[in-house]
Amino acid sequence: MGSSRKQMDEDGVAETISLAARRLASPAFTSLFRQGMALIDETAAYLDGEGRTASRGLARGVLAAYAQQSLQLSTRLMQLASWLLLRRAVLEGDMSEESALRESARIDLDGPRRDLDQEAELPAQLAALVRRSHELQRQIVKLDAALRAPAETAGLRPNDVAGQIGKLRSAFERH
Repeated sequence: MGSSRKQMDEDGVAETISLAARRLASPAFTSLFRQGMALIDETAAYLDGEGRTASRGLARGVLAAYAQQSLQLSTRLMQLASWLLLRRAVLEGDMSEESALRESARIDLDGPRRDLDQEAELPAQLAALVRRSHELQRQIVKLDAALRAPAETAGLRPNDVAGQIGKLRSAFERH
């Protein structure tokens, strides 16, 4: 998916429309936001309940992997939640786009490198939460990159025919 699309205005001049910005204002963003917040709630419930119980029976090496992955998962979800909340604040008019871009520059959307070997040692439920968090991260990183990409305006030229039609329309409207 490209980050912009060209559309002609009434004078035949090409305008660039940000598809990323349009997606933020769509039900797709609302779904992504809900998905992210639900994952945070589910992860917190697991780590405070069933995960704590499950970790007690783990071997020392697996327990170290569990602790490291739990910490990375919590940190990743905090970063993703921060980004989602900033974007929602812009949509609701509580924050300007410029402020959100400035604030989101402080958010680490990349995080540490993924350790698939370590993930394979985890209890199944924690491994599933880690996988889902990486998928959410992938979606947010892609959307954030599209929002930050400069408008693809190089090479845009007015459509000659549409421009002539616009001039004719103007000439006839004056008479």
